[in-house]
Parts: sequence; structure tokens; C-alpha cells
Amino acid sequence: MQGTTETIMTQPLIEAFFDATTNTISYLVGDPATRTAAVIDPVLDFDLASGSADTRSAERILAFARAGDWRIAMVLETHAHADHLSAAPFIKAQTGAWIGIGAHIRDVQTIFRPVFAMEDLKTDGSDFDRLFEDGDRFAIGALEVEVLHVPGHTPADVAYRIGDAAFVGDTLFMPDYGTARADFPGGDARTLYRSIRRLLALPGETRLFMCHDYKAPGRDDYRWETTVDEQRRSSVHVHDGVGEDAFVAMRRQRDAGLSVPKLLLPSIQVNIRAGHFHAAAANGVTYLRIPVTWQTHGA
Repeated sequence: MQGTTETIMTQPLIEAFFDATTNTISYLVGDPATRTAAVIDPVLDFDLASGSADTRSAERILAFARAGDWRIAMVLETHAHADHLSAAPFIKAQTGAWIGIGAHIRDVQTIFRPVFAMEDLKTDGSDFDRLFEDGDRFAIGALEVEVLHVPGHTPADVAYRIGDAAFVGDTLFMPDYGTARADFPGGDARTLYRSIRRLLALPGETRLFMCHDYKAPGRDDYRWETTVDEQRRSSVHVHDGVGEDAFVAMRRQRDAGLSVPKLLLPSIQVNIRAGHFHAAAANGVTYLRIPVTWQTHGA
């Protein structure tokens, strides 16, 4: 009986928080033995039409932590998101947590610095507190975390493997929905396939936690937890038997028809600097930059 109790206690507590506006799932992952926790991919609520930012989603996570006596020690980003703004700085300010992301965020910063004319942006990743290389290990209390570099969606995507769970960011969606797009600058469908196969080489019982769900056709509820075995059996894009070339052809064709995420422009320029906005102007107002591309048509 004692051995059984120890096994249970070494498994992480996982609490999911779904944001319906951006279809994002954030997580609080905690070590029951020490009450130490990490927050993964927190959302800052942002209304594009009015330019208003709100912390209500992050406050839900903080309220859960306070109620359960969880000490949030870190915020972990799976990548620089293109569909929602990060609430990492707010959680850091409230808890003293450090912010971590994959070390290849430097590549993403280098790609987007000229896009937004962000002359003040440092491209060494130093806006973040920790930069993770593939294979790095660290701890949430007594829980060991392994970092897996899984590029393809972006150059900087990482997955966090904690016990029998892995938080895969945007690399995979639920089996009935498929996989992430690979057409953002620095993305690559062939690289994405190889990253996915790396994840699907984990033990079959490994639980996989998604960053998004959009309810596949025919499904009425949102879901964000699956397993390696389930993905290998039934993923509509990468089940066992789907080869690399077939996947790349499918992904490229599918990506060509996808629309630009509504919050792409504000999300990228904020998230590549660890969730921080541009410094306020002389009038005290914070602004975002919108690059304009012109198309001309003959008479």
C-alpha cells in the first residue's frame, strides 16, 4: 500500500483552463508532494477591435492555485503563439515565477524583428528567464521535466514531458482534428512530421495534452487529452502508415487554404518578447504595430 501511495504522489496534478475565445487550453501542473506548480501557455484576454487587454483568464488560474495552496514557480511556453497573447508577465508579477521557452525562440525573434521594425527587440532570447535546449531537464518540485524540441510549426516549439504526460503545444491536435499548420515563417511540414513521429515514439500510454481544440466535425464537446496510442491508431493526419511525403503533400495543400489567425499580428510581436508589449509612448499609451502590404490592380 505504501508503494502505491508513493506512485500516486509522484504523478502530476493537471488542471486545464479552456479559453473559448481563442480555443486555447492553459494548464496548471503541480507536484502534490511539495505544492509547487507550473503554468503552461497562459492566455491574456485581448479584444482586437477595441485594443483592450484583460487578465481574467490568468486570474482564474491564480485563484485555483490560491485555493489549493499551490505555489506557482514557473511559466512554461511551448512556443511563441500566433493566435493568443501570453499572460506570462502578469503571472510572473503576481507570483515571482520565472518564464521559460525553447532556445530557438532566438530564431523566431530574428525572423520577426524586421517584420515589425522592432529595432529595440533583442534577438538573444534574454526577454525570457530560461531558454531550453533539447533534452534539458528541470524540476517542478519533485517532478522531473524533460524538454523535447519539436520544430515544424515554428522553429522554437518544444514539448514538456512530465511523468506520464506530455504537453505538446500546437504540434498535434486531437486525433479527429489532426496536426498544426506549418506555413508560418520558419515553419516546415517535413520537419513537423519528424517532430510528430518523435512524440509518437513515446510509450503508448503517454498522455498527450493539446494547446488547442476546435471541435472536429461531428464532435459536440471540446477535448484536449489523448494518448500516443490513440494518435497512432486514429489521427486523421499522422496515424501509423502515413509516410512523410504523403503528410507533407497533405499539409502543404491544407495550409494553402487556411486563413490568417485573427490575433496573429499582435500575438507575434508581444509573445516573442515574453509577453511584453512595446514601451508606452510619450502620451502614456501602449501601441501595437500593424505591417501593411499593398496590392495594386491594373485598370
